[in-house]
Amino acid sequence: MDETGQQNHLKAYGITYWALDKQYKASWLLNYRGGSFLLPDAPEIRKECQIRGVSFEVLSDGQANSILDEISSPSQNMETVVLEKAPKIAVYTPKGKQPWDDAVTLVLKYAEIPYTEVYDEEVLSDQLLLYDWLHLHHEDFTGQYGKFYGMYRNAPWYIEEKKNAEALAKKLGYDKVSQEKLAVAKKVRDFVIGGGFMFAMCSATDSFDIALASEGIDICEPMFDGDASEPNYQSKLDYSKCFAFKDFTLERRPERYEFSDIDMTDKRRVPFEKDYFTLMEFSAKWDVIPSMLCQNHTQLVKGFMGQTTAFERDLVKSNILVLGECQIDGEARYIHGQKGKGMFTFYGGHDPEDYQHRVGDEPTVLDLHPNSPGFRLILNNVLFPAARKKKQKT
Repeated sequence: MDETGQQNHLKAYGITYWALDKQYKASWLLNYRGGSFLLPDAPEIRKECQIRGVSFEVLSDGQANSILDEISSPSQNMETVVLEKAPKIAVYTPKGKQPWDDAVTLVLKYAEIPYTEVYDEEVLSDQLLLYDWLHLHHEDFTGQYGKFYGMYRNAPWYIEEKKNAEALAKKLGYDKVSQEKLAVAKKVRDFVIGGGFMFAMCSATDSFDIALASEGIDICEPMFDGDASEPNYQSKLDYSKCFAFKDFTLERRPERYEFSDIDMTDKRRVPFEKDYFTLMEFSAKWDVIPSMLCQNHTQLVKGFMGQTTAFERDLVKSNILVLGECQIDGEARYIHGQKGKGMFTFYGGHDPEDYQHRVGDEPTVLDLHPNSPGFRLILNNVLFPAARKKKQKT
């Protein structure tokens, strides 16, 4: 999985998932040649690699043992992680969305990793219990319809989505979309606390925490929910309910395409050609989880925009681990934390290979980006729950 040795990094994750699903044993060799996978030498695995265009090397038992010995040496910042079973994956996404509307759905399809789509009805009927890993599609959990009002309030698709959301909320027994979305956010919170793995990108990250912090408080203006917002709602927020963020200030103006000052989009000063973020380096033997999540063939990842592009460092809670940052702007791009028995990862931006994705843009063709470092980070999170659980040393 190093830079020069692998023809298709993204599909390699799909091969590993496929092998686990077929009950084969697999190991993740952290920091060894870009985070390589060690699989049994079975004819059907070789054949599957050839079909999918994934590069592989055949090792003798002696060569494999020599590599494992090298990795286990205390002098090497490497570790072997046993992968036990293919996690059951759910993607929270509205019905009818195309795969390219969301980077995670796009790369899961490309890597041929199976997933199940769920939405509000499934979440509220406790169907998340069937899954190990949940991705939150580019979503707005605050009931403000993505803050698209300013630019798109007269667009047919916006009017239709608002009407559908209101109808679904009413069907599920809620007076307002904001109340129904809060109920969904709380179910997702409980899924994580109970031991689930949650991954979110773009606006699903900050809008999720905002929804939890504003429980029982009306932060929506009349064009969103039909009545005025609550006076002084900013002072009533409860940041202790948030997963990752603290002390943020909400954006009151309905015409502004922004939820709060968590997002760095309008504060960024980095030019396009210098827009990269750096992955942190961790001790593979001591900090296994962040090491898994940062496996890549480069430490420098190309930046990309979104409604929520990156996170203001000062508004990230102190117990949250920053996995990737852009030091020029002092922003966190990729963060990870623990909640109860489960874990979550927030990744800023919309599509790692589409710098400034806009509504209606053409889909990204991943055949043109089979070695994308930005998409690899997503797939690290997909395989992460497959790892045999070890007691953390730190």
